Formats: sequence, C-alpha cells, structure tokens
Amino acid sequence: MADKKTKVALDLNKVRNIGVIAHIDAGKTTTTERILYYTGMVHRIGEVHEGAATTDYMDQERERGITITAAAVTCFWRDHQINLIDTPGHVDFTAEVQRSLRVLDGGVVVFDGVAGVEPQSETVWRQANNYNVPRICFVNKMDRTGASFQRCVDMMVDRLSANPVALQMPYGEGADFKGIIDLLKMELITYGDDMGTAIEVHPIPESVREEAETRRSEMVDKIVENDDFLTEKFLMEEAISNDELLGALRAATIAGRLHPVICGSALKNKGVQLMLDTVVELLPSPLDIPPVKGMHPKTDQQQERQAKDDEPMTGLVFKIITDQYGRLAFIRVYSGVLRTGTGLLNSTKGARERIGRIVRMFADRREDVEEVHAGDIAAIIGLKETFTGDTLCDPDKPIVLEKISFPEPFIELSIEPNSKADQDKMGLALRRLAEEDPTFKIEVDDKLGQTKIKGMGELHLEVLVDRMMREYGVKANVGRPRVAYREAITRATRIDTTFKRQTGGSGQYARVVIEFEPLTDEDRAKMSPGEEFLWVDGTKGGSVPKEFIPAARNGVREALAGGVIAGYPVVGLKATLVDGAYHEVDSSEMAFKVAGSMCLKEGVQKGAPVILEPTMKVEVVSPDEYTGSIVGDLASRRGTIIGMEPRTGATSIRSTVPLSEMFGYATNLRNMTQGRGNFTMEFDKYTIAPTNIAEEVIKGGR
Repeated sequence: MADKKTKVALDLNKVRNIGVIAHIDAGKTTTTERILYYTGMVHRIGEVHEGAATTDYMDQERERGITITAAAVTCFWRDHQINLIDTPGHVDFTAEVQRSLRVLDGGVVVFDGVAGVEPQSETVWRQANNYNVPRICFVNKMDRTGASFQRCVDMMVDRLSANPVALQMPYGEGADFKGIIDLLKMELITYGDDMGTAIEVHPIPESVREEAETRRSEMVDKIVENDDFLTEKFLMEEAISNDELLGALRAATIAGRLHPVICGSALKNKGVQLMLDTVVELLPSPLDIPPVKGMHPKTDQQQERQAKDDEPMTGLVFKIITDQYGRLAFIRVYSGVLRTGTGLLNSTKGARERIGRIVRMFADRREDVEEVHAGDIAAIIGLKETFTGDTLCDPDKPIVLEKISFPEPFIELSIEPNSKADQDKMGLALRRLAEEDPTFKIEVDDKLGQTKIKGMGELHLEVLVDRMMREYGVKANVGRPRVAYREAITRATRIDTTFKRQTGGSGQYARVVIEFEPLTDEDRAKMSPGEEFLWVDGTKGGSVPKEFIPAARNGVREALAGGVIAGYPVVGLKATLVDGAYHEVDSSEMAFKVAGSMCLKEGVQKGAPVILEPTMKVEVVSPDEYTGSIVGDLASRRGTIIGMEPRTGATSIRSTVPLSEMFGYATNLRNMTQGRGNFTMEFDKYTIAPTNIAEEVIKGGR
C-alpha cells in the first residue's frame, strides 16, 4: 500500500482535493463515513446518531451529533488519492467552510431530498461561487417519506441560480426507493445487501424507460450546448459517444458552467460509490485549476505559481488546531515540495519557520510523512509564528497569497474567572482558541475589568466555553449572550480639530481637517471584503507632513473600534484628510494620533449617528396547522416575512428578524408547535435599529 500511495501522490492528475459541504442535517458526515468505508479507510461504519462518526472526533461533536470543525481525511478510490474535508453545516461554524473552500479544488454539495435547498445551502453555495469551486450535487435521503429528486433540482435553479444537469434519476422515491438509474449508461443499479457492497446492474424497467429516455435527452442537450464540437455533431445528427459526453461535461463542470446532480441514500448505503466515481471523473485535479496568484512582499508585483514539484515551494495555512500534542497547521501546498527539516519564510509576517514534522491527517489520527508534493494537503507540527491565512514559501522566492477573509462576530458574552489561578488558565485557553478560530474574538473592558468573548452565534460561544472548561480546566462565571451592535453615521460632516498642549518645554500640537461620510457601493467595490473603513489622503501643498498622516489615520481607526455613542465599533465610514497644520517643534506622531481620534469622535456625534443591529435570515418549517401562529409570532419579533413554500404536510416560512428578538426562540417554537416545528437561522446584514431600540442600547439596557 505504501508504494501505491507514493505513486498516486506523485501523479497530480490522480489527486482530488474536495470538500463535503451542505446545510446542517443534510447528511454530510454520514456521506463522508460511507466514503471512508468504501475506500477501505475504516472497516466499520460509524454513525453520527451513535456518536461514532470518524470525522466527528471532538466530545462536543459527539454529544450534539453535529460537525463543529472541518476534519481532513486522505483516502484512495480507483487509483486516485482523495484529500477529503468534511465541513460543518451549522451556520455558527461557517468560517470552517470558508477556509476549507479557499484551498479546495472541488466540492460535493449534499442536499436533503425532502427539504431541498435550505438557507445554509445557499450560504455554502455562495461561498463556493466566491472561490470559483467546481461542484457536483448529491441529493441524499431519497429513501425518506416526502423525498423528491425533481423538486430539489428545480430549487437549485430557483434559489441558487445553478445550472444543474441530472446524471441519474431515482428508481422510486421515499419508501419505494429501490435503486438508481444511470442516465449516461442507461442502466439500473440496485443493491443486493444492506451494506451497499453487492451492486447489481439491470436493464431499465419498461415502467420507467420512457421517463429515463426523456431525462437522458435533457441531459444530453445541456451537455452539448456547452461544447461547440458536440453542438456541431448534434446538429449534423451524428452519434455522440458517452466518452465524448463525459469529456464535455467534465470541462463544463470545472469551468462552473454546469453542476452535475446525482442521488442516493448515504444512511442506507446507496449511491455513495457512484458519487465517488463522479468525483474522480468530473471534479478537477490540481492541474486543472489555474495557477495560484500572489504578490511579492517587497515589490507588490503579481507572482504566479504552477502546480509543479520543480516550482518554488508555496503553501497556504488554512486551519490551526491545538491539542495535547501541540499546534497543528493544516497547509495546502500549491507548488514545489514541502520537506521536513527545511527552513521556510512566513511571507505574511516576514518570519522564518523550520519544518519539524509533517503528518498526513486521518481525522484525529495522523501518519508521519517526509515530504508533501504540489497539489496536496497535509499538516505541520510545531510552527511558532504561523496561523490561519499565512503563506509559507521558499525564502529565496517569496510570495504572499491572498488571505482568507472572515465575517465579523455579532454576538458576545462576558466571562469572569472564579479565582486568580483560573484567570491565568483562562487567558491561555482563550488565546489558544482564538488562534484556532479567526471568528472568535476576545475583548478586555478596562473600565469594568471584564472579559468579553465574541462569536458567530449562541452555539458557537457555547462550544468554545465548553472547550475552555473541559480542555483547559477553567472554572468561570458566564454571562448571557448579547447582541454585538454597531454604530454608523448617516450624513457627511467636516470637522476641524486642533490638539494643543503645553506642559513646559516642547508641547504637543496638531491640527487636522477631516471629512467623514458613509461608505458608498462604489467605495466598497475598491475595498477588500469585510473592510469597513476607508482612509483617503486629500491634503495638498504639505499642510500635513507625510510622516504624520499615518498617525492621524491610526488615531481615527483606534477611535472607531471603541465606538462613540454606545461603545460599539463604528462601521461603514470613509474619512478624507483634506487639510491640517503642524508646528516645527511641537508636532509629533502622538499629537496627530490624538487629533485624529478627537476628530472622529466629534465627526460621529455630528454625522447623525445611528445604531445598527444584526438581522438574521430565519426559515421555520412546521406542520400547516401552526402557520398562522408562527407568522404572528415572527411579526411580534419585528420580523418581515419574505415568502412561504408548501412542503409535504408542512409549510416553510422564510423571514428576516433582528437577532436581539431571536434569543430563546427554539423553546418558544417547540411550545407553539408541540415540538413538531424546527428553524434555521443565519446572519443576513446589519440594519438601522428603530429609535426606541437604539435608545435602550445607548443606555446599556440591551
């Protein structure tokens, strides 16, 4: 097996870096578990509901039956090496999906055959679009009552603006699901045992032959219209072989023009081997994707790296895990060879790193390797300065790859250690957890002597606090979750501020004139995603010396973080330095920094400030008889109904609701629907809070 692994790893055409992504409960981890079983990596299938799934190895994952961290696994299928990442589906852990997609070449998007496209399906699809990740779609749970393959495909078009092409159709749905019809080979596949290993191939039964032929014709039309050569053959009424169709489909899939759709039931062990075949046949190898681009750290010139072993070593660290053995840094090697014992440059920070141990990951188990080749994914143990989003490269050929951008956290809680010993342990624990998770932020309030932690949702913070207490033995009192509001201005204002202080000898003097205004869409288009502050130097004639301009900007930026009217960060702001004055002796960087800070505070006060509150997209699914009560309840929570869709015996209600109104909603919904309703919630955007809510926030009552 070792020889085979070495041979496979060196043939980049036979490497697939893929992620399994989906909405919570669509069956990602169950699907991953089957992949591991059929590829021979495990000899017994571990079930999520029994807390035994291989990739859900954390205590918190096993107790809750959900995936929290993205787990990396390497397996082999048809002489191909598959580096597989099982990602979380819960919206609170969306950063895990984001950083995985940044380094993956392809994705398998799993959909629930009954629920179809759900809110988090839309989020992960949008993230995959942002990173141009080619993907195939696996409609799971075809054995469940109410499953509908065609409805799922239609929802992909309506909700995702996808271009699905069905390569299979189910033979029966729900309790009648017996097998899968392959529309390319025009044959029926059934399973002779419960483990899905006794695969049987039959001719298509007459009862569904006509439907299968219609669907095959639709499939051929979609593939052909994406290939000029095949279009010509089709119009000339020449025969088109399955190999030609497969080749054109692969090219269209990699280009993102088509999204192949297959089906099955992972829990019942049906369709997973066919899905692995589709991964190998249609998703790209590292050679099929464009060369990675980056910037030279000193000259800012664009650089390019091909996926070749003889190119300079370049890799992106996309995930950090700290466990009892130390810190693990997951890395995608884009070019060159990563070897143990070599020295590399962290070009993001300008720091040197020595590569001690390299391991290939198998969920929470690991296997030491001496080297990792271009296009592969592995983990490094013992890096000192390198964290998520950092580039490691050849010191003689430096390059900085684009960092991974993460959303800002919008929910917070206070945490207080029980003793001095706990205080020290808590500091270490929080620091390590923040190193692992870029969406987890720590803030110390000096006035109150209080530590606040911020995250992406109640579950996110609950899991992090649980880990802090269990893994690091911290005892602490935890406050209730609170909304992380924001401040903004709604009108432009021009502020002229002079900071002058005489304390004997040389004094302090700085004058700045800054125009503050809300960011426009045009401004945002020039900025990096997630950036909320734009600084423009509009001075003329040296009214402010060049060396003092960065100090004024830093003063404004620091004051933004502390807030002005309610202590929350100010966002969506453009600041243009238009004029100023300095003194030959008394001016300093510190003086201009203070002047910038004072200017910002006055600018926000005079810019018609508002409080912004996070608004969530909420989807509730419940039996029809409770629809009226649910709609009324959402309205009472300041919710806006976006739409309603019928499901089998149920209704899906989509709405937007302020986060502050959603605390405790799970219990409320259970009571309203006798435990039969469920909901999903994800961040939508920040909106201006009504005056009465804003007043409460400013007084500290919310």
